[in-house]
Amino acid sequence: MDFRTLTYFRTVAEELNFTRAAERLHISQPPLSNQIKALEQELDTQLFIRGSRFLQLTESGKLYYRHVKEILALAKKATDEVKSLGKGMTGKISIGLVEGSAPNIASKWIETFVHIFPRIKFKIVDGNSDELIDKLRSELIYLAVITNPCDHTLLNSFKVGQEKMTAFMSKDNPLAQLPGNTITLSQLKDEPLIVPSRQSHIDMIYKWFKEINAEPNIICEMDNYLDVAALSGRNVGVSLFPKTSYIFNPQIVTKEIVEPERFIDYMFVWLKGKPLSLVYETFINHVKNSL
Repeated sequence: MDFRTLTYFRTVAEELNFTRAAERLHISQPPLSNQIKALEQELDTQLFIRGSRFLQLTESGKLYYRHVKEILALAKKATDEVKSLGKGMTGKISIGLVEGSAPNIASKWIETFVHIFPRIKFKIVDGNSDELIDKLRSELIYLAVITNPCDHTLLNSFKVGQEKMTAFMSKDNPLAQLPGNTITLSQLKDEPLIVPSRQSHIDMIYKWFKEINAEPNIICEMDNYLDVAALSGRNVGVSLFPKTSYIFNPQIVTKEIVEPERFIDYMFVWLKGKPLSLVYETFINHVKNSL
């Protein structure tokens, strides 16, 4: 058994078709089939159920596949780390940033990190928190800054920032005429509300209003913060978003939510159970040390 055999097995397990697996590996099918049979003989167990038109993993095969994926991932990590160290830490870091304060927060880490490791490149991906989590799962990115709450069973995480939640409203709204730059939830309980579309944020807003024995009147959910100004400015409703969502608009008045103040936390996250390269681990430690 060697890494080549493990790679053959992983590919067949993912394709569940010897022909497609052979094409992906750039080899002919008979040698591939023979390698898998030899592996089963070595392990003294059947890894695949072979039908005339289908191929599927046995329970032993499923268990073996999980371990083989980890072994090959660790082997690649070790190779990448050695190569990176030999070249003086090179590579690319793919990180997703949610709208709001995340870009400003992350820019400080990136600025100091590239000063220490000038050969490191970055790829920045934008999106809402749910989109970024999906990209983490798909391995399109490996790190992200999202807003709380997040699934701690899926993600490693730590808090990197906090931001006040703010009410954006048309200057024609009677609440905008009240003195001061703050507003209470009680004053918003009968207002039509525009909120972030992320379900966890909606649940959070419902929880806030439950604390004052009320229910929010949510009339619109949206992903893009840029739309907040357009709808609020036309007095469609009051938007509840982080403070940095505001884009100057003479038709809009902003008031921070108080009694008590409401905040949203920014979390630095990456998938649990997913080995990361030395470059990523170094960056994670850099972020932790900068807090």
